[in-house]
Amino acid sequence: MAAGHTAIVTGANHGIGAATAQALAGRGCAVLCTFLRVDDPDDPGTPQLVRDHRARDATPVVARIRDSGGRAAAVEADLSDPATPAMLFDTAEEQFGPVDILINNATGSLADTFADAATDRLGRSLQPVTAETWTRQFTVDAMGAALMISEFARRHIARQATWGRIIGLTSGGDIGFPEEVSYGAAKAAQENYTMSAASELASFGITANMVHPPVTDTGWVTDAVREHVAASPGLIHIATPDQVAEVIAYLASDAAALITANVIILR
Repeated sequence: MAAGHTAIVTGANHGIGAATAQALAGRGCAVLCTFLRVDDPDDPGTPQLVRDHRARDATPVVARIRDSGGRAAAVEADLSDPATPAMLFDTAEEQFGPVDILINNATGSLADTFADAATDRLGRSLQPVTAETWTRQFTVDAMGAALMISEFARRHIARQATWGRIIGLTSGGDIGFPEEVSYGAAKAAQENYTMSAASELASFGITANMVHPPVTDTGWVTDAVREHVAASPGLIHIATPDQVAEVIAYLASDAAALITANVIILR
């Protein structure tokens, strides 16, 4: 990847988002790291480390990038607010220049279900599907991602740019996502938006893809999760955030110019 690109990475205070911000910065990109601190309730099935990660800001990520000679800044922003995309692009342009890489990584992640169950197969708390769970999930993973793509496209076309990358993160699949049903549905919507962007924006030099990581240890992988992965014929690896970030960084490179309109499943 040539230096001089500017990226926005959403959900960049921990996990795959933080690793992606660092991977892009290491390849010469300036990176705006967006995040939203979340104060999750205690949950006996969820490690405290996960709650700690979700409650912190992106200051350590930006510090690591700058200590390595890179350029980065952090902004706390709520993607469920329709005004957020314009603010984020304005901020990135003011600090680094026009944005040509968009990583839609942030999620309103929660576990909801249609079944009469209080916990999932791993002991994590479940709640029923309600208007509240739908709204939390869809306003970030579907609407937020779509509005970020729209803002990216509008500015890219207006300045007559010829190179751009849009990459989203997904999970679940076509047959649904039991025990995280709103999450899976919102990610499916984001996939559809991204595939539409790949077709509609190709003539402007933009590629658009989704990455479907394997189980990734962002702090939530317990012994029960490892046992579940080992027993599942469809799950092969437990990845690190850095491993997933390397794939995302490749998709954002010149070498991936012919890769677009794909959901890339990592196993």
